[in-house]
Amino acid sequence: MTFPILETKRLKLIELTHQHMNAVYEILSLDEVTRFYGTSPFTLQAEATRLIDMYHKHYLDKRGIRWGIKLRENQRIIGTVGLNVLNLKNKRAEIGYELHPALWRQGFAAEAVSEVIRFSFEQLGLYRIGAIVYPENIASLSLLDKLGFRHEGLLRGYMFQEEQFHDTFMLSLLKPEWEKSQEK
Repeated sequence: MTFPILETKRLKLIELTHQHMNAVYEILSLDEVTRFYGTSPFTLQAEATRLIDMYHKHYLDKRGIRWGIKLRENQRIIGTVGLNVLNLKNKRAEIGYELHPALWRQGFAAEAVSEVIRFSFEQLGLYRIGAIVYPENIASLSLLDKLGFRHEGLLRGYMFQEEQFHDTFMLSLLKPEWEKSQEK
């Protein structure tokens, strides 16, 4: 089973391997990145290795797919994007992503997420892509709104992070909605 490599104008979405451990660790050890991620900041590089191993296992088990986001101009890994809780039988998944803060607000997340959405609907045959977002994560909510996701509701006490429960919003995008947005 060959891992799908995706390309956009400025990015290449690649399979993460142990050679990317330092970049993954650097990003996920930052408080501002993990604040809305559902986990505490990494403190050991072994955590990044375990995460990469988990992504690989989920891909092999067809339960998820996670790409490293690489800048085409310098081959630097700047984040990850992918599908969690992938359910091919029911044609649905949840999207997740994170970027190094030095590259926030430059359109990289939108570019990567848009390509994963396209791949999900056109190649994987998904019908629904969900997203779980902390209400305080204004940037992510804005990005998903821009990409056509609809708010479905508030999931009370849905995430447990830093010894407390957090509410999250559930958003989704359905294939017919995405197709209609591509006609414009």
